[in-house]
Amino acid sequence: MSQQMIFVNLPVNDLEASKKFFTGLGYTINPQFSDENAASVVISDTIVVMLLTKPFYATFTDKGIADTKTTSEVLICLSAESRDKVDELVDRAIEIGGTATGKTQDMGFMYGRAFDDLDGHTWEIMWMDPAAVQG
Repeated sequence: MSQQMIFVNLPVNDLEASKKFFTGLGYTINPQFSDENAASVVISDTIVVMLLTKPFYATFTDKGIADTKTTSEVLICLSAESRDKVDELVDRAIEIGGTATGKTQDMGFMYGRAFDDLDGHTWEIMWMDPAAVQG
């Protein structure tokens, strides 16, 4: 059975600024699937975020595009390998223009924080103790 991938498509106001933000977090842009309308941000082997200019994004839907500064459209949650990695990524996101959002979640076996990117999309970064997952 092949491994499934996820492609998260997000509308952005300024493609170049968004590319700079995500590469500033340590992710790479796949030039094969990027142009003046879109940037393919490689999060992992199975997760790709497609940053799409709003006019280009609008070609994929008949629905209005949410104003993510005032409306929540989706919460994107990524796992981290440790509590320190959660803090490292969220602190870096805030340092390069993201906004802290929500409250730190610390349940001992699980730890998470969140930030909004330049366009207001919410990214939750979570760590869970592997021993807790095994039950």
